[in-house]
Amino acid sequence: MRTAPQRAALRLLSAGLLLLGLAGAQIAFSRLSLAGQPVDSIQLYGAEYASQSALSGLLTVTREGPIVRVTGLGHTLLLPIDEDQQRATTDFNTVQLDTRRLQARAATLVNGNLYLPVETLAAGLGAQYEPGKLTVPPPQLLGVSSRAGRDADRLVLDLSRDVEMQDEGRGDRVVITLRGLKGEARRYTTRGAFVPSAEVARSGENLTVTLPLKASSGYRVYKVVRPGNVRVVVDAGPGVARSSPEVLTRVTAPLIVLDPVRVPGVGRDVTLEVARRAAELLSKFGWQVRMTRDTSQTLSREDALRLTRQSDVYLALDLGRLPGARRGGVTVYEQTGRASAPLINAIRAGAAPPYAALVVAGPGSTRRLGELLRGELKAGGVTAGRETTSRVLSLGEAPQAALLLELGWAGNAEDLAKLGVDQRLQVMAVAVARSVATYLTARANNNANISAGAAGAQP
Repeated sequence: MRTAPQRAALRLLSAGLLLLGLAGAQIAFSRLSLAGQPVDSIQLYGAEYASQSALSGLLTVTREGPIVRVTGLGHTLLLPIDEDQQRATTDFNTVQLDTRRLQARAATLVNGNLYLPVETLAAGLGAQYEPGKLTVPPPQLLGVSSRAGRDADRLVLDLSRDVEMQDEGRGDRVVITLRGLKGEARRYTTRGAFVPSAEVARSGENLTVTLPLKASSGYRVYKVVRPGNVRVVVDAGPGVARSSPEVLTRVTAPLIVLDPVRVPGVGRDVTLEVARRAAELLSKFGWQVRMTRDTSQTLSREDALRLTRQSDVYLALDLGRLPGARRGGVTVYEQTGRASAPLINAIRAGAAPPYAALVVAGPGSTRRLGELLRGELKAGGVTAGRETTSRVLSLGEAPQAALLLELGWAGNAEDLAKLGVDQRLQVMAVAVARSVATYLTARANNNANISAGAAGAQP
């Protein structure tokens, strides 16, 4: 094994070999703090450059023939590619920073890879730059304005740059969450008949905007990205459609999918038994339930995933299995990380059409369902742990609330003995049914901006 000095010497040797391949160009390797993240950079004839790949975590860089387009933080930059490296580091070339054109350093190629001048990027992004460090100021709420209309009012939020956004109808109000946004907490009044006021408040690192919503009104929220800033536009009033047939169906007739995983070699099929009992309880009170398998047939993997993608609540039931593991007990797992479907990720990142929160929910919905399930289990005398996972494909495919309930461990004799008792299985089935019914009832009641009530009652 090489020592630390040997590894450092090898890195220097590799750097030296690369320098020899650059035909005598004046290049040195360096490090850049890019909005707080350390990345590799180079010094090219005294100017600092960063590669396309190094910038990808902050900006979108695309090559369009002899031009590089850089987008991000609410800005668009166009830089020519000058293959003369020394000339690229001068102000010979004309660059476009949003709507401004000026003479500045251009992009260039180094060993066939695209590199961009950090100082030019900072000027176009409104960032602060000093050698080795590019600092992006936090996004700010610049102002709030409004306009009264005949059948809808408009509220406009001006932001210094783009941020993730989520809107949610909560009974008689709309709450818009702007992630990481800085701004003054205050109340705004308008002349509108439908949106008479808006409340801006801090919520941890985020900013929330709350406005009242009458029962007869609908709302929509969208962004307008312009050079140098971003606008969040909110329209609300009876002139905005309140319902969509597809979404209305999701509220009035939500789909519950129970996925009992088949566990061989443990005797009784306890996952299927708990799922079957829970399904019977839910169906009895009017809820729509589908199971991925029963005693006579099992859906194919693709059919099961297709059903999962249509669910409003997805609940997998399994036993823990890990060779040699000395584990036991009941555990409720929540999914972490990005979802499998690009549409789900896009909506959770804020690119949401009206009522998207009813079709694709954020992680808070899963967390709420998990809390309800653990509470119902505890009420039945079963203590369940809480863990997260990113390895269960079906959890990532579910657009709404999704959990994995681990009933025990297949290699734990005490767990298997408990699962052999009917009363234990009934407690778990009732906990599943009651938590799901409570969650869906609250979700329907919280979306009063759509004319729909709860679909059923509690088991």
